[in-house]
Amino acid sequence: MNSRKASRRSFLKRSTAALGAIAAPNIITTGALAGAGRKGANDRVNIAYIAVGRRARQLMQVPEDSRVVAYADVNRARLDEMKQRNKEAKVYQDYREMLASPDIDGVIVASPDHWHALHVIHACAAGKDAYCEKPLSLTVREGRAMVDAARTHGRVVQTGSQQRSMKNTQDGIELLHEGKIGKVHTIHGANYPSPWDCDLPEEPAPAEIDWDMWCGQTQPRGYHKNLYIPRAGEYPDGRPLGWISYTPYSGGEMTGWGAHGLDVVLWASKENGPVEVWIEPDAASGPPIFFGKPLKFTEANAWPEGKDLLCPVSFKFAGGAVLHLDGKGPGGGAVFEGDGGSIVVDRGLHSLNPTPGEQDEKLRGPDATKEHIQNWVDCIRSREKPRADVETGHFAATICHLGNIARWTKRKLQWDHVKEQFVNDAEANTYLQRAMRAPWTI
Repeated sequence: MNSRKASRRSFLKRSTAALGAIAAPNIITTGALAGAGRKGANDRVNIAYIAVGRRARQLMQVPEDSRVVAYADVNRARLDEMKQRNKEAKVYQDYREMLASPDIDGVIVASPDHWHALHVIHACAAGKDAYCEKPLSLTVREGRAMVDAARTHGRVVQTGSQQRSMKNTQDGIELLHEGKIGKVHTIHGANYPSPWDCDLPEEPAPAEIDWDMWCGQTQPRGYHKNLYIPRAGEYPDGRPLGWISYTPYSGGEMTGWGAHGLDVVLWASKENGPVEVWIEPDAASGPPIFFGKPLKFTEANAWPEGKDLLCPVSFKFAGGAVLHLDGKGPGGGAVFEGDGGSIVVDRGLHSLNPTPGEQDEKLRGPDATKEHIQNWVDCIRSREKPRADVETGHFAATICHLGNIARWTKRKLQWDHVKEQFVNDAEANTYLQRAMRAPWTI
């Protein structure tokens, strides 16, 4: 029997059995969490990567008390490059074979968004802790399954929302929590585009890429270099290129950058989600953003579905505050308006203006990717929850998904954030999950 096929089959059997145990939410006790897989003070944490593209290279800032022992990627050329950089590491074109290794403690998931859920769930089922690049999930149901997997298997799962480790962002959040500007009533965020249908023609797939594996849970479609890359420039009409902008691979910049900005909103508001969401198609707004920068889009060059995918979205929270994604806030944060002034909280920055006569505080701090990964590694040792625990990432991704669904349904929606479903709206609830191609199902 082919050992590669046997390994795949045996892993799938173990994973299927494990996934059967996470059908309902489970809470792991503090005692159980603290006792699961603790590393000794002198033991180095062994880290592996699933996908080694652009973002993974930025995440290769592992702490000195850890080491990289393996890489998995669908692209053999990338694996060859990693092997040259780290000759002692093992490389795999099938991530399932890598997860079967007993030598791995934690996995950094930097794959395309449509793969995040299974990569994290399979890592948890294999007894590995995980660091997952944001957005955590592609759908609300997948995000909840990821939380359940982490809790069921007692795993430490950090979401790559590194603003949670940025001192200036933390300080801005603290000012809001202290009531520096009084009760917050209005919040302004960036206008994040939703994804559109991919209309790229088929090109021959490079021999070194397992394109069927890249497609994963989605229905296979032909390879194109501007689909394979996350952000690959833009069309003459202003539409961005790359899988981040296309269904069914991503939630667009609504989840791409929105996962940062809306995480800041939830963190500052002490909310897990909104109670209402709606679109404002005729409202004036700032330019939509792409990769944190204004998108080159005007009504004159609009593609057919362009306006529907770019109109402002608003959310109402149980505490009374209303969030408008109207382009009047920063891409990685928001402007908070209260009874006593306003605060801009962004990634690595906060700007305070509580009264007209008081000088603003404004300082952009450094990127905190290394600190965020260090926090995850520290929690692998301590078994404590990391700063951006999997459920924190799930809530941030969920509010992004709700924004997309409001654009797709074109009506005001009531959201029950406890049951994680829309109230009396069967059509809207169909968007909470997606069809997944076998065997890549949850």
